[in-house]
Amino acid sequence: MDTNFASYIDHTLLKADTKKTEIMDLCAEARMYSFASVCVNPTWVKTASEVLEGSPVKVCTVIGFPLGASTSEVKAFETENAIQNGAEEIDMVINIGALRGGDDETVKQDIAAVVEATKGQAIVKVIIETSLLTDVEKRTACELAVVAGADFVKTSTGFSTGGATEADIKLMRAVVGPDLGVKASGGVRSFEDMQKMIHAGATRIGASSGVQIMKGLTADSDY
Repeated sequence: MDTNFASYIDHTLLKADTKKTEIMDLCAEARMYSFASVCVNPTWVKTASEVLEGSPVKVCTVIGFPLGASTSEVKAFETENAIQNGAEEIDMVINIGALRGGDDETVKQDIAAVVEATKGQAIVKVIIETSLLTDVEKRTACELAVVAGADFVKTSTGFSTGGATEADIKLMRAVVGPDLGVKASGGVRSFEDMQKMIHAGATRIGASSGVQIMKGLTADSDY
């Protein structure tokens, strides 16, 4: 197994019943395998930051998760609070209803509010929840993320009706061009899955099965 692939993985644990000991184990695994980050709910950011102090592994958290239906003001506050607690990467869910209703300005401003709240202290990944969108809507969401100043576009929360597909990664990469990151999340359960996503244009992989992937195993489930 090429250990360089570990640097693509956001080692993820976002279940509601997650215990502190599980977060500590997640961080230990991320440090062991040199994953890009751990991705945890906001309540665990401070814990993860303390456990990973001195490590190159970043702390990533989710904002407006998983529905994206919080107000922009709440998402901005969540972002500021997460950064204060040690978050270095912010994965925010767009206002999906506004996008599907054709209210592009609201979607753009929602993303921009989170970008502005980072004050340049964290990168922003924009979750567009591809399983709920048409291809036209996916394109629009990616375009709005670019205009609003995001650093990445991301396929999925892993909590909706579907996860990442090669077709969606190719579409997203075509829209954002070579400079923005593209994150595939949801349903990436094996090394082969990860290779397919990277070949399609992904530069980051969100997975709860990072250890199994690096061991060459196939996980039963993801997220």
